[in-house]
Amino acid sequence: MPVCPASDWPAPPEGIAGEDLVWAETVAGGNYTHKVLARGTELRLTDLTGDACAHVLLYSADRPWERLNTADTVKVLWNAYLGEGHLLLSGQGRVLASLTADTSGRHDALTGTSALARNTARYGDGSPQSASPAGRELFKLAALKNGLGPRDVPPSVSFFQGVRITGDGTAVFTGSAGPGGAVTLRAEQPLTVLIANVPHPLDPRPDYVCGPLEVLAYRARPTGPDDALWNATPEGRRAFLNTAEHLAARGLA
Repeated sequence: MPVCPASDWPAPPEGIAGEDLVWAETVAGGNYTHKVLARGTELRLTDLTGDACAHVLLYSADRPWERLNTADTVKVLWNAYLGEGHLLLSGQGRVLASLTADTSGRHDALTGTSALARNTARYGDGSPQSASPAGRELFKLAALKNGLGPRDVPPSVSFFQGVRITGDGTAVFTGSAGPGGAVTLRAEQPLTVLIANVPHPLDPRPDYVCGPLEVLAYRARPTGPDDALWNATPEGRRAFLNTAEHLAARGLA
């Protein structure tokens, strides 16, 4: 369960005051979590054992029809491989979150999470109450708790279990970078975050293997025009400008 209040978490990230923590939780393998985060909040995910796989969905907190679009995230930025400096975009060409730090380098924006039929065929069951729940089934539960339905669950991004595409288009599973890998996402607008910690669909191991995921979020500041990330690419700058104009029109920036 989440630590409540989050400030009671025994080991806040280095340089972060405990009172700035707003979310502190360890998510076991085969489980899920969700939270609404303020603009500027930083979300740090850590693979504690090397076997976690954090499948993540993002929604504009009060406008859930604006949500993570994995196709635009890789297409607009001309990069299919997530890493530090990457932006997670909505279908409206705005930045939902920026990836500000990455010590893992093993991620996937192409495959999505596991489904009920595949897990049932592979492990014998994929229902959310089973010993081998599918990621999409857990996402549907998290979505329901935020007023959303199954049709509101789009393709997700995955952190800590990598995939690379070969020259002939084959998706090759590259696995984990090992224990302790971490990524930090910065919320560039108010967000609803859904996380399912389940094995990657391309993980070749016959057993359902997924380790614990540490989730910490703390108060910080959104990316501004003076940040190098804002101007790292023409496409990224345009996405930040779209976001800033949208937030200013709504009195949020």
